[in-house]
Amino acid sequence: MRPSIVTAGLIMVWCLTTTMGSPALSADDAAIVSQAAPVLDVVTLKDGSVIHGEVIEMTGGLLVIKSALAADLIKVKWSEVSKIAVSHPIPFHLKEGTILNGTVEEGDPGMMKVKAGPTGDALTVPMDAVTQVNPVIQSPVIYTGSINAGYSQSTGNSHLRNVSVLGDLVARSEQLRLTLLGRYVYGDNSGSLQVRNARGTIKLDFFITKRLFWFASAYVENDFLQNLKLRTAIASGPGYQFIERGDFNGIFKDMTFYAEAGPTYFNEDYRDNRLTDDRASFRARVAMKWDWPLFDGRITLYHYNEIFPSVQNASDFFFTMDNGVRMKIFAGLASGFQVTTRYNNRPPAGTGDTDNLYLLTLGYAFDTTRKR
Repeated sequence: MRPSIVTAGLIMVWCLTTTMGSPALSADDAAIVSQAAPVLDVVTLKDGSVIHGEVIEMTGGLLVIKSALAADLIKVKWSEVSKIAVSHPIPFHLKEGTILNGTVEEGDPGMMKVKAGPTGDALTVPMDAVTQVNPVIQSPVIYTGSINAGYSQSTGNSHLRNVSVLGDLVARSEQLRLTLLGRYVYGDNSGSLQVRNARGTIKLDFFITKRLFWFASAYVENDFLQNLKLRTAIASGPGYQFIERGDFNGIFKDMTFYAEAGPTYFNEDYRDNRLTDDRASFRARVAMKWDWPLFDGRITLYHYNEIFPSVQNASDFFFTMDNGVRMKIFAGLASGFQVTTRYNNRPPAGTGDTDNLYLLTLGYAFDTTRKR
């Protein structure tokens, strides 16, 4: 009797397990599978190729897709795309200025169905009417620059003290670019002044086209040991942006380079005119600036120069040049090394024609350019 009861109980437990447990496990498994397999975007090219992955953006006629196979970025021409399906909402910019934010279903070749708005209604849009897809929207004004300082002191057998402060700022909008450069260097030995130099440049560029601009600039400098009270150069003229961010790919993608030239009023006032007379002349100004940020801006190489040749005598000129490297350490903290060269073929009495200044600094660098 007892074995029969036990057998019957086991049979009932088995039946309950198979009828109630199995469907629950199947439902959980289905949910896990659905979560582990997200819906991919699909891009079909005119040659029949199909790319599965995630649509990142389309700017400048180039569509960027993150491949589902190797997580690599694939770039194809927008004009070569026949069909597209996007599972996540992104903005589509149209020629007439409309922006549609939504997902996309495949349509006929050359067409796409955009599900946008709160109702999710599908709008059929020609693909050649799309100018940009999910672009990075920059602020109206982009600021880049840095401020750095260096200090050293020795005591004991020698009493040396050196202080240097460098700063630069570039504010760029679509039509205007403001550039500010400044430097102050001081050094003494046991209270005896060794170097005290300050200089600054302010320049405003007005862009006539995307590359061609007109500049107005002012350069000022003071140097105690050269008897220089104030050197001033006021200039204006045309310039051209030969290389802009995005012109190249790879390690060159953030490189910039421009050159400019124009007439200049050049004036030098000296503290003691018994040593050197004040000078004023009409000169030219030729300047170039090159920046090469590497590794997403973690290291930046730069070069900047200004040449002021005399109009009456081309061999009579004043020249200043900065070469350096700036390295980001953490967040905005940066370290830099700069070599500044000045050449004046008509130096003040009692001074040489060439000065080289070597600066190792620590400071803060910033760049408000938005990146994906």
